[in-house]
Amino acid sequence: MSFLYPLFLVAGLALAIPVIIHLFNLRKYKVVLFPHTRFLKNIQLNSRKQSQVRYKWLLAMRLLFLATLILAFAQPFFNKANTKTTANKLQVIYLDNSYSMSAKKGARSVLDIGKEAARKQVLHSVPGSRFVFLTNDKPASFRAEPADKVIREINNTDVSSGIKTVNQILETTQSILQNEGGGDADLYYYSDFQLNAFPVMPEKALMKHITFSGLPVQTDEAADIYIDTAFLTTPVLQTGKGNALVVRTHMTGKPPKDNPVLNLAINGQVKSAASLSFNDRNERIDTLSFQVNNAEWQDIELTVNDAGMRFDDTFRISARSSPSLSVLVLNEGQPNPYIQAAFRAYNGFRLNPVDIGAAPASWQAWKQYNLVILNGITHIDEAMGKTLNEALLQGQSICIFPGRTTNFQSLNDGLKALGDIHFDALDTAVQTASSLQQGSALVKDLFEKIPDNVQLPVANWHYSIRAGLSANQQSVLSFRNGDPLLARYTPSGGQLYICATSADLQSGNFPGSYFFTPFLYEMAMQSGGSSIYAITEGAQQAVYLPLTNVTERSTVHIYGKSIDIIPPQRPDGAGLDIFADQAVQQPGFYSLSAPGGDTTRIALNQDKRESIMEFRDINVLKKDWKGDNIKWLNISDTGRISDNDEAFPLWKVCVILALIMLAGETFLLASNHKVQMA
Repeated sequence: MSFLYPLFLVAGLALAIPVIIHLFNLRKYKVVLFPHTRFLKNIQLNSRKQSQVRYKWLLAMRLLFLATLILAFAQPFFNKANTKTTANKLQVIYLDNSYSMSAKKGARSVLDIGKEAARKQVLHSVPGSRFVFLTNDKPASFRAEPADKVIREINNTDVSSGIKTVNQILETTQSILQNEGGGDADLYYYSDFQLNAFPVMPEKALMKHITFSGLPVQTDEAADIYIDTAFLTTPVLQTGKGNALVVRTHMTGKPPKDNPVLNLAINGQVKSAASLSFNDRNERIDTLSFQVNNAEWQDIELTVNDAGMRFDDTFRISARSSPSLSVLVLNEGQPNPYIQAAFRAYNGFRLNPVDIGAAPASWQAWKQYNLVILNGITHIDEAMGKTLNEALLQGQSICIFPGRTTNFQSLNDGLKALGDIHFDALDTAVQTASSLQQGSALVKDLFEKIPDNVQLPVANWHYSIRAGLSANQQSVLSFRNGDPLLARYTPSGGQLYICATSADLQSGNFPGSYFFTPFLYEMAMQSGGSSIYAITEGAQQAVYLPLTNVTERSTVHIYGKSIDIIPPQRPDGAGLDIFADQAVQQPGFYSLSAPGGDTTRIALNQDKRESIMEFRDINVLKKDWKGDNIKWLNISDTGRISDNDEAFPLWKVCVILALIMLAGETFLLASNHKVQMA
């Protein structure tokens, strides 16, 4: 048997009080002389004996009452498992410290309530227990620690931008068990059980050797207004002209009494504002206008004055005007009106259409261009193939729109110099693209979300393109039979895009589709680095920086307020891919720079999944998440959690016994009073 509060046993010294009272407060008899008292001698002796027995029972009742009351406060319990085995079992405590845990429940945040409960569990654990403490932002220790160190870690825990799903926590626990040499573990899961992080059903494979104990820490109602996303209506930021910024906001919970205000600030100066009122779907779309007067990097910051949850009230974009973006179009025949219209719509691009017969013979003349387009090409000779290959080796971006010809072998002659890529056949059947590769660099960096009802392009004819492994083919748009309509190849340092059909309406509707112009913009900006950044934390979105003479020693730093970090980076063509969100977790504006290179400004935003304040119904979870190794505990009972199994509490029995002793004492006192009256 163990005691939850053993110090209360010191109150057992109070048992001496009834004994002292009975010793020094006995009834004192007064002797009265009366004749013939010898006839009452037997009755007197008998009454005295009865009185002595009655006082002993009264003393016993009082002692038992105090004893059981003291035991009730000490809270004794029996462990169902052997204490030694229980103490050696690994305990993993996961405390969800995501942004949603900053919601208030009364005067306190649910994170503070969870910290108190976890701290209480550790304090009252069996001596010798081993703990591993996990959160969303701290790396797993993979080493069991004593209670005092775990309590310090719990006290130092604060909200973070990190998000971990229950499957990730289970995988981490399995890894810890392997490092510990096997065995079983108890996982105590303190969380608000947000929809985005907790599935409806557990994965059985991840639950092996783990006893899961869910401890819900949920707010009664969370009201929140957050900025979901914002984007410019133009592919580049324009200097000296009006720019339009589309802002999408959402609301959860009860609406505020007064309409919140959305503010747009550029480099810390407020430029525009809008009052927010939401529709029946609790969403709103606003378009804010602003103007910048220089081509430098601009810190664009959108804020909403939401008094509820504050972590998602700001959305950041870094952007600059890029007048140096230039495109070389090598035409076989007449210039393509769709390509010209796409790049001449904005002053951020400089278009140079040239007949392919007058194309520069050396790739050195192409270095000034961000994108080279071959339009309507029906043949590529070896000389042109070598020039294209040299440009790709230097990190150039090239896009080929072939012309229709039955002699496509003349195209393959030049493609040989680029890599294992060739046209295999001419398919004259009308086909609609059936799939769009969402993970492609052309797609994920351009579109916040592809519309559900968007129509994919139709091709009236197309070439069947075949490529070997060395070409690194990635289909962007593809047909049902697997043939690519538009594909990306990286046989060397640069980006090579090949469309399977021509860029005219006789060949299909791709030039007039939803994707044509944005794809061309992204191709042009890839070789020169983007001019607009709004990175989502945790998305593992690479930032491409063009650098000359890239080597393994080229190192880019991230600079911020009191921050100088070297992020993960890898060579990519003539530049580097920088994974900034893996190095910094705090949303804000940061600068990327390499020694002797230009500075690139990026904006990092928190993951919007935490803004969706929707939580699992615990009663439903108890029905779905059930089994011998799954338990659901009350957050207020963490002080009575045993580290292997539930303990049997005896304090309630002690309270009942104390009440029985008190009733017995009352009965004896009442009986004694009646005897004296008689």
